[in-house]
Amino acid sequence: MTPPRLEAGFADPVIEGQAAFRATMDAMARPGRIVVLPGVRTAPEGLAPAACAAILALCDFETPLWLSPAMAAHGPYLRFHTGAPLTADVAAAAFALVDAAQDGIDLARFAQGVPAYPDRSATIVAQMPSLRDGAPLVIAGPGIAATQDMRVAGLPADFARQWAANRASFPLGVDLILAAGDEALALPRSARIIEGNG
Repeated sequence: MTPPRLEAGFADPVIEGQAAFRATMDAMARPGRIVVLPGVRTAPEGLAPAACAAILALCDFETPLWLSPAMAAHGPYLRFHTGAPLTADVAAAAFALVDAAQDGIDLARFAQGVPAYPDRSATIVAQMPSLRDGAPLVIAGPGIAATQDMRVAGLPADFARQWAANRASFPLGVDLILAAGDEALALPRSARIIEGNG
């Protein structure tokens, strides 16, 4: 039996992987600002290039990866290109890839870290319908001069409540990367929502 064909990852894994990593770190340093994640132009069908690039840039053989049901079919591709072990235990994942439109976002399910090791929390990469067409949110916090507006489509109706609970446990809590098309923005756990989403 012929194994399924896997799409290519980065055309140049070193150069493009580093570029995607730097762009992702820039997004984390400037919460809520949209960045273009370069590199993956042949992401598998149903996986946004930016979500794909973030996972390929961040994950490796030491970072367990959890996939939401709508993303499970991409497991062989992501395992092949990152070496990351796939886990069925959401609380054991260092990274998670979620399709927000199909599977929702429930921040409390993921590893929050522990007081001695807050870095043992999860980073969630969530594929969204759009980063530009949603209801307005206003955020503040480190990396933001005053406030930053966001208009991400597809966030849960209770996202502001979820994020407030996540922020309340700082320095514990998850970090979030939202991706659509070849664009992404980040919400590190230090950011706070000051207006919008109920």
